[in-house]
Amino acid sequence: MAAENGARIDYVELPSVTAHELTRAFYGKTFGWQFTDFGPDYAATEGGVVDVGLNGQHDEALSAPLPVIRVDDLDAAFDAVGKAGGVIAKPIFAFPGGRRFHFIDPSGSELAVWATERSSR
Repeated sequence: MAAENGARIDYVELPSVTAHELTRAFYGKTFGWQFTDFGPDYAATEGGVVDVGLNGQHDEALSAPLPVIRVDDLDAAFDAVGKAGGVIAKPIFAFPGGRRFHFIDPSGSELAVWATERSSR
């Protein structure tokens, strides 16, 4: 599901605050997924069509899965979300590998949009 501007969901972040290590072990044992650590409370699969992040950060993890949309131009996507009536939940911030922001769509769902450092400038 990619648009002309390259936008597509390529990542889903799952909350794992209450049992981060157990959640990681569960997906590894069940599906053979291998995770890369990005700190003590965050791990992610890499190289798939859609990767999975496990967010065990008490102050950052949502209570529901977070679909993440990859775009070529983060600043243009940020402007487009606002113009279309989306509500910015978290402004653009940097993280290892790129930059992202969160928004709330008209039905109340929270999603994130990200771009790599190279493509988001």
